[in-house]
Amino acid sequence: MLYKLEKPDLSKIKPEEAVNLLFKAYSAGDEGITSLFQKTSNPRYLYWDRMKYKPLPKGVPSAEMLWLIVKFLRKGQQINTVVTTETGEVFAWVKLPELEEFFHKLDLHTGGHLKLFDSDIDEHKRQQFIVSGIMEEAIASSQLEGANTTRKLAKEFLRAGRKPLNKAEQMILNNYEMMKAIDGEYKSQKLTKDMLLEMHRMITNNTIDAQDVGCFRKDEDGIIVGDAYNKIYHVPPKMKFVQQELDKFIDFANDDLKENVFYHPIIKATIIHFWIGYLHPFVDGNGRLARDLFYWYLLRKGYWAFAYLPISTIIKKSPEQYKMAFVYSEQDDRDMTYFIDYSVRKIKLALGGFEEYVKNKEAENRALNDVIRNSYSLNERQIKLLQYYYKNPKGKTFPKMHSNIYQVSKLTALKDLNGLESQGFVVAKKEGRNTFYYPTLKIKDIIKN
Repeated sequence: MLYKLEKPDLSKIKPEEAVNLLFKAYSAGDEGITSLFQKTSNPRYLYWDRMKYKPLPKGVPSAEMLWLIVKFLRKGQQINTVVTTETGEVFAWVKLPELEEFFHKLDLHTGGHLKLFDSDIDEHKRQQFIVSGIMEEAIASSQLEGANTTRKLAKEFLRAGRKPLNKAEQMILNNYEMMKAIDGEYKSQKLTKDMLLEMHRMITNNTIDAQDVGCFRKDEDGIIVGDAYNKIYHVPPKMKFVQQELDKFIDFANDDLKENVFYHPIIKATIIHFWIGYLHPFVDGNGRLARDLFYWYLLRKGYWAFAYLPISTIIKKSPEQYKMAFVYSEQDDRDMTYFIDYSVRKIKLALGGFEEYVKNKEAENRALNDVIRNSYSLNERQIKLLQYYYKNPKGKTFPKMHSNIYQVSKLTALKDLNGLESQGFVVAKKEGRNTFYYPTLKIKDIIKN
């Protein structure tokens, strides 16, 4: 059964009454109504199902009249996109009042030319943050699509570099490799249909039927977007329309589409995210691909800090809101502002969370590093491992895992670990074909002292 949004009954309200109320309010300088747009878009862009509970401004007789006024205000400020439905209806969005200030701050602090959040992070540390962010994004994005595993187990699996044991691990590994490819080769390449299919192959390899990997869906596949309770939230367009739109989509993503509208890169990346979700060109993997393309566009435009930001970890905390942002955008007169507003709010949370993480990590590392550096000659990787063991006294590592985490050769990893063993910080134990390195009590002793 197709899920449909609750709609207000506006049959008894004359549109001219709403227009007259607005005109009188503007003429009299009535802030109760003239500031209504800001009040209803900050902190969230609300639909009728929430708007109807808002206090009524002076002179507005009913929630239905309030909604009609809000719709007038929104319609008057909408900007058309190039995204359309099969019947030619256009998706549009509203430039919310707070976006300009946020984008200005974002451009100052997370563009490709400045230090990250004013922290003095060297290239080595930057690479570690990228690896960590990519891991987190790969895990959370896969969990959103049904990968049934915990974050802790998934991180251990990726760090170990072993082969996946089940579908969930395969999904996570696929997306991890995809995110690394985006941060590597893909961010310098223009999007093509072949690249789109290649990306789909990467994220769905060994997780769906071989015949659907790297292939567009067919109408007879009967693909719908729903939940476990048989509610249908979206019926994707027919493939003839999708194929036509993909050409336009690719030109848009490559900035090759001639338009009269300037999009901030965050807005454009968000439209790309929404558009792939709406077209749903594949049997499976559309959500992961949409989020991957969001990252691809921003990294391509020089927003390197987004390689650190696992947006999906924030989305995963509110999957219902994520789903409804799509639904509101499609069913409320194709108003994509709902999805843009949701996405920007999640970016803000991710930025805030990461900034706090960086500050805490830097302060913590300085304190621990001073203790270790005063008495021992260790490199940054070795110090990081000791810090990990200090918090995880039952932890363990082995050369391949150390190599994966710090992006060094296996020979360098082995040298790091043997160096720690020679100073009594770790003890090596042969277990099967691997040699694991376990922490000793010396780590806690020197840090306590």
